[in-house]
Amino acid sequence: MNNVMYVTSPDLIKCASLLPKIQGRADLVAGLISAYGLEDKMEIVEPTPVCGLQLREFHSKAYIEALEGPEELTDKEMAHFGLEFDCPPFPRMYDAVCQIAGGTLAAAEELTYGQTKVAINWCGGWHHGQPHKAEGFCYLNDCVLAIQYLLQHFNRVLYVDLDLHHGNGVETAFEQSRKVLTYSIHKHEVGFYPGSGDLSSTGSGRGAGYSVNIPLHDGAGDSTLEQVVRGTLDNVVKRFKPDVIVCQCGADGVAGDPHKAFYYTPAGLSWAVQRVVGYRLPTLLLGGGGYNLPNTARTWTQITGDVLGISLPTDIPEHAHFESYSPSFDLSVNEGVTRKDSNSPEYLESVIDSVNRNLNAVVT
Repeated sequence: MNNVMYVTSPDLIKCASLLPKIQGRADLVAGLISAYGLEDKMEIVEPTPVCGLQLREFHSKAYIEALEGPEELTDKEMAHFGLEFDCPPFPRMYDAVCQIAGGTLAAAEELTYGQTKVAINWCGGWHHGQPHKAEGFCYLNDCVLAIQYLLQHFNRVLYVDLDLHHGNGVETAFEQSRKVLTYSIHKHEVGFYPGSGDLSSTGSGRGAGYSVNIPLHDGAGDSTLEQVVRGTLDNVVKRFKPDVIVCQCGADGVAGDPHKAFYYTPAGLSWAVQRVVGYRLPTLLLGGGGYNLPNTARTWTQITGDVLGISLPTDIPEHAHFESYSPSFDLSVNEGVTRKDSNSPEYLESVIDSVNRNLNAVVT
């Protein structure tokens, strides 16, 4: 059994590098992983792009048609489908969506064969996408597509979201289901997108109790992340008993991101991911946010190395994108000495207590 599978191909990297707000990021990530020689340690799968019919497992026919031909839409229609502001149309938009979804579904499919324990698509993780529109830089929701596919082969899916932003698209898709438990650690403040994911948001109907939200304030660093993960995730796994895990590893909470909200280090975020992988269940790792592009590449390379059990040298190897890591040319990212963590010990304990009381009362 090859324990780690990595989805990549020239077409996938090229298309994912076209995404607005993160142009070129996929190329940086793939380049750094390759520079460290990690591709040679993993099974490589080149995905096949999905077709519109597969996208319609979650997204509407009208929205898919809008992605295929945005030039034919009126301004009102563009707004209706969310193709404006943070999600503007871009060249080869439909191709990019099909490639990214194909990558995530290829990774999910590998987990069903029982030949790999961890499958990775760093080009995926677009957790805000809605059935009928683009939202929050997300033109699709490959997380939902993957979970829907995995439910054909597994009874229970645990979705873990480590992005700075609440995974609203995924939670909404499954908030009435007991087969999927969504667990999201994110910033939650008045006026901060998407505005959902407060502590009282725990699911609805049949799925009441199966949405777990850990809302944090500005300044969260590695120690805060570790405290809430240690305090809640074991109980989530114990109570829910998942068969498979999907983990969105958004890096916009890493220090240096333009949001300037959280101050995780790549090592700190990787620690949380290793905690997830440590449950030894089939696990799908996806990308997500991350708008300091070199730091995002550092983070996902660190996670890849740690999943493989390889200690990476801190000096970044020379390669095509070497200059992008100036001036430090170092794999590590410091939290920063001037930050203030607004999450008091009392607040964190109250959140942990609330989450566990709800789990113990509802989830079986």
